[in-house]
Amino acid sequence: MPLLENIAITGIAAEGKAIARHGDKVMFVPFAAPGDIADVQVTKKRRNYLEGRIVKLHNKSDRRISPVCEHFGICGGCKWQHLAYNHQLEFKQQHVTDHFERIGKFAFPSPDPVLPAPETEFYRNKLEFTFTARRWLTEEEISSGLSFDDLRGAGFHIPGRFDKVLDINRCWLQSPPSNDIRQAIKGYAIENRLEFFDLVRQEGFLRTLVVRTSSTGEVMVIIVFYRDDHREVEKLLEYTAMKFPDITSLMYVINPKANDTIADLDIKLYRGKGYITEKMGDLRFRVGPKSFYQTNSKQAYELYKLVKDYALPRKHEIIYDLYTGTGTIAAFIARHCSMVRGLEYVEEAVQDAKFNATMNKIDNVSFHAGDIRDLLTAEFPGQYGRPHTVITDPPRTGMHRDVVERLTEILPEKIVYVSCNSATQARDIALLDTFYRVDKWRAVDMFPHTHHIENVALLVRR
Repeated sequence: MPLLENIAITGIAAEGKAIARHGDKVMFVPFAAPGDIADVQVTKKRRNYLEGRIVKLHNKSDRRISPVCEHFGICGGCKWQHLAYNHQLEFKQQHVTDHFERIGKFAFPSPDPVLPAPETEFYRNKLEFTFTARRWLTEEEISSGLSFDDLRGAGFHIPGRFDKVLDINRCWLQSPPSNDIRQAIKGYAIENRLEFFDLVRQEGFLRTLVVRTSSTGEVMVIIVFYRDDHREVEKLLEYTAMKFPDITSLMYVINPKANDTIADLDIKLYRGKGYITEKMGDLRFRVGPKSFYQTNSKQAYELYKLVKDYALPRKHEIIYDLYTGTGTIAAFIARHCSMVRGLEYVEEAVQDAKFNATMNKIDNVSFHAGDIRDLLTAEFPGQYGRPHTVITDPPRTGMHRDVVERLTEILPEKIVYVSCNSATQARDIALLDTFYRVDKWRAVDMFPHTHHIENVALLVRR
């Protein structure tokens, strides 16, 4: 593959890679910044584009800063740590605008300013680490000439490599005691000769680790094992409980499957409570091991306040909250309207939502479990009241087309559309464009140092 010299980096692409041009082809370059002049080693050639990596920087962009993490450039988690935060926000805003223009092709006003995150490090409340028998070796390690006989590690998957895991020393995404817990469990496993999982051979003992922390100071730890070796499971759990007495919920899972998903498995409680508690304002929420909860607690509070401001709920109104999760948005707005109907496809989340409503003494909400397109039938409004406003916060895939069509039949006065993927949001709004106009919208940065951005759009009936 050729080495291209003095390439000018000109922009940022949709998936967070930087953009350059070579002849008539676009080139995507990770970990670059607009304004860089660099020599780029081509790593992939396609008919319409190239991919490459920087091998030498001749001119550093004024948008660059020094990354704080020692794993930057290898770990796939914080690809924008080299960009000043104000420029990250600028690129994210353009990202949403481009989707509205190119995918949606509908008219929309200028946005409200991007809502920046209050913290750019240690902002996540949940991380999942993978134990590996054959960790990824860095270029520095390979070129050192040293022999590495022990390849056990615990960390994150290398981007694009399901079978390779980067051993993480210190992660800047989650506050204490996350790093200490991971390192202690890894150290115990090495000292006691526990088998780390081999993803290719599908053999081993210690598989993954989930750490959830909350704004109330509670900590949930879930250790996932490949096989049920009761004696070793018990010993590791007891060590973890004694080493970290502040863990309020210690759980474990036996996962003999070919994939790491535990959503369909029985999660067993070893010690403490079966949940942790989050707090937003004067509201409290129970979060179980399978519950979805926004992974940036502080910024989630700001996001939900924005949703409430856009919805402007009034005492006589009925509001539908689609994809309600554990009922956080529903709880935020329930005190300001007549009734909230929360629809959610994860049964465990609905149980948490009901508990959360009871815990917060909210009695004007109801929650319904099932596929949203099956729940939101033509008969639903007649049975539960026609909504003045619909709030929808779907997964990255957006709303199912049947759900969009149902909204065009129900025709609420307003739709507040919360999205973690502005591409599918733009697609869905385009389908609603005959009936609704975008009144205002604002991006909310939930994930600093990544290209991901949450976006809230208020749609008003024409």
